[in-house]
Amino acid sequence: MKKMTSAQAAKELKRLNELHSALLDKEQKSAVFTAAIQEDIELARPEYSYSEMQAELQNIEKQVISLKHSINQFNLSYVISGFDMTIDQMLVYIPQLTARKKKLERMAARLPKERVNSSFSHSSNFIEYIHSNYDVTAAKKDLDETSALLAEAQMALDLANTTVEFDVEI
Repeated sequence: MKKMTSAQAAKELKRLNELHSALLDKEQKSAVFTAAIQEDIELARPEYSYSEMQAELQNIEKQVISLKHSINQFNLSYVISGFDMTIDQMLVYIPQLTARKKKLERMAARLPKERVNSSFSHSSNFIEYIHSNYDVTAAKKDLDETSALLAEAQMALDLANTTVEFDVEI
C-alpha cells in the first residue's frame, strides 16, 4: 500500500503506460527475426523470452488496473470543499462552465445594434441591422461571474489533485 496524490498517480499511470508501450515495441522487434540461409541462426537471434515478456506485460497491466481503480475510487468519494461535489462531478462541471464562458464571451462581445455590411448593395437603399435580443450588459456581468467561478473550480480541483493523498495498491 502506498499513498499518492492524484497528480502523482497520473504521472505514475503515464509512466506505466509508456513502459507497457515500450515493451510491446520491443516484443514486436524481437519476437520474430530474419536470418539469411548462410548465417548462424543463433548469432542472428535477438534476446527474447516469450514467458518473461508476457509476465512483465501482465504485471504492468495489473498495476495499471489497480492504479486506475484507486484514482476512480478517490474521484468518486472525495468532495471538493466549497463546491459540495465529488471530483468526478467537478470533471463534468468544469467543461460545462468552460462552454458557458465561451458562449457568454460571444454574447458579451456583441453590440446592442450592429450594422450588417454583407447585404448592403449600391442598388438598394436599405441598411440592415442585427439587434441583440438580450441585455449585453447582463451577459458581460454573467461572463465575469462565470469566469471567476471557473477559475475557482479549477483551483479547488488542482488543490485537491496536488495535496490530498489516497491509498494505492501497486
